[in-house]
Amino acid sequence: MNITVTSGSFAEFPGEVLIAGHFQDNTAPEGAARLLDEHCGGMISELIQRGDVTGKLYSCSVIYTRGMIPVRRILIAGLGKKDEFTLEKLRGVFSKAAREIRDLNIPLAAASLDFGGMGFPRGDMAHAAVEGALLGLYRFTPYKTGEEDKKGEITEFIIVENRSESLEEIRNGARTAEIISRAVYCARDLVSTPSNDMTPSILAERAAAIAAEAGLGCDVMDEAAMEKLGMRALLGVARGSAEEARLIILEYRGGGENDRPVVLVGKGITFDSGGISIKPADRMDEMKSDMAGGAAVIATIKAAADLKLPLNVTAIVPATENLPGGRAYKPGDVLKTMSGQTVEVKNTDAEGRLILADALTFAQRYNPAAIIDIATLTGACVIALGDYIAGLMGTDEDLKTSISAASDATGETVWELPLWHDYEELLKSDVADMKNVGTRAGGTITAGLFLKKFAGDSPWAHLDIAGPALLSKDRPYIPKGASGVGVRLLTQFLMDRSRASHVPHP
Repeated sequence: MNITVTSGSFAEFPGEVLIAGHFQDNTAPEGAARLLDEHCGGMISELIQRGDVTGKLYSCSVIYTRGMIPVRRILIAGLGKKDEFTLEKLRGVFSKAAREIRDLNIPLAAASLDFGGMGFPRGDMAHAAVEGALLGLYRFTPYKTGEEDKKGEITEFIIVENRSESLEEIRNGARTAEIISRAVYCARDLVSTPSNDMTPSILAERAAAIAAEAGLGCDVMDEAAMEKLGMRALLGVARGSAEEARLIILEYRGGGENDRPVVLVGKGITFDSGGISIKPADRMDEMKSDMAGGAAVIATIKAAADLKLPLNVTAIVPATENLPGGRAYKPGDVLKTMSGQTVEVKNTDAEGRLILADALTFAQRYNPAAIIDIATLTGACVIALGDYIAGLMGTDEDLKTSISAASDATGETVWELPLWHDYEELLKSDVADMKNVGTRAGGTITAGLFLKKFAGDSPWAHLDIAGPALLSKDRPYIPKGASGVGVRLLTQFLMDRSRASHVPHP
């Protein structure tokens, strides 16, 4: 979909459909809806009075203009209650409107951001509107063979603005949103791809292609290279699969030569059967999504490059399958990690923390300004926080505060859980330095405490996205399936960090 911003009178814009907004508690149209109403003989006001246009949040009312203005249809998007309106709701509003227009098989839509006296900056509103429309329209169709599944795409989305002084701000907001949304598409595509077509080697090839397109540095290590580094935790997990493991490293150099990078580490289990500690058959097909953290960091570093952010970023993805083959690691095995610490395996389905342990140790080679790892790590996090909230843990208050601020800005919700020192007792092993699991109680926290042992002295934060990575039903601008969670959050974090460094953001 092509995104453009143009100046002009909204009521005189030609085409198939115009999107205007209406608040639930307004008794008369405001902003762009009022302008259209004046040119349509009070038709919108009449429909509001009759109760046909309610303004209820996410409602869509399609009105035919019958030649009173150049456009054929007006879509009145419900904005909900005015005093409860947020940019997060605006994303959902434009997602619902865009889907309605797609269902009408209309390829071009135009919209106004004038809802009547809203206090949000125009650039932020454009960002939310474009993000909502693009993210809501996402569909994964490469494996669909029927044309019916692919028809009705919107090819052009236009924001019409009558105030020339706002045009540049709106264009910047729309452009940023488009870049970030394309990165989310990238992550969703990677996660949605079936595991037979998304092995560790294929993920590495996709990452290399993304790096070439975005101008990133790329290095992919095979198992021999990882063996030389002593990554025997990662390689232990990989033993049960005929598919070789890969360590994917992407580098973006947008900052100074001596600026320490932010290192993003993403779990890349391209399929997780649980290994010898095998999972139940029910919903095991969803375990192709166990590389959602890896997909998120690949897409985030792509967004950083496309946005030309003035900082250095490194993305590290340990990628492997976890299968119960004849050479698979077993409960009771002891693995020596790259750090030299040893781990007794109590459960082979707690493999994510093992591959991240070696990746976090490897990350310290970059002398990072901060390390953030993101992983579909524990079912316990879903029990604690549900399907839509990511768990946040870490060792640095400023880093956690910055991530929480990015969460507030993007609507990708995080909630902090404590790395309580007393729970480290649950990881003690009789035969090794630690076990890879504690008890069922507090499982997300003990997983975080396990990772903390490999994070070094750098500021470190951990995001457990086991809940929101793959959704079983639609949300306002996140279709059922792979959500791409973490991309907008981490990109916003990087954008905020680049602004805080007092380097001008282009």
